[in-house]
Amino acid sequence: MLRAQGKAVHQCDSGWVPVFVDQEQSISLMSVGFLLENPDEAVVWRGPKKSALIKQFVSDVAWGELDYLVVDTPPGTSDEHMATVEALRPYRPLGALMVTTPQAVSVGDVRRELTFCRKTGLQVMGVVENMSGFACPHCAACTNIFSRGGGEELARRAGVPFLGSVPLDPELSRSLEEGRDFIQEFPKSPAFSALTSIAREILNATPALLS
Repeated sequence: MLRAQGKAVHQCDSGWVPVFVDQEQSISLMSVGFLLENPDEAVVWRGPKKSALIKQFVSDVAWGELDYLVVDTPPGTSDEHMATVEALRPYRPLGALMVTTPQAVSVGDVRRELTFCRKTGLQVMGVVENMSGFACPHCAACTNIFSRGGGEELARRAGVPFLGSVPLDPELSRSLEEGRDFIQEFPKSPAFSALTSIAREILNATPALLS
């Protein structure tokens, strides 16, 4: 997605130097994939080793001055999630952003994640419903090929903000697979307006989350 395949992580006096994805060095990236000799290699590690690496990614990477640190995790309530929360706690994380698809199975997983956040004292910034309808690339009409509204109903029941719905968009999928800038290339896409609206909601809520 970010055209960072094959990039290497280097050492400096203050730790690992993250991989920069643009010449301006405005976006830096860290992944266990950069530490593997073979990109197809499976990471078969027990919990303590994975937890230790998560802590290193927070404290031993020379991130420099950041506007935001985004940690992308799969849904779950595992040791890795607990290690992530504990590693970030000294830095007062803004909170967790929940992403679900409309189907009941996905909503159930994210409902457990909401419970995890409450038990660990992590504020929930809101819920996003992904794959919410299909945006036709020819007529821009949006068809509900799956169910719809599961994310919004989950947010309502949990008492957290519903930030918006993102439709399935073939142009967005293609852009991610080819590492292209979707925002610049497809400003009229329904997914573009949905993503920018969600980003605006998060940015507008940031001052209140910091207080």
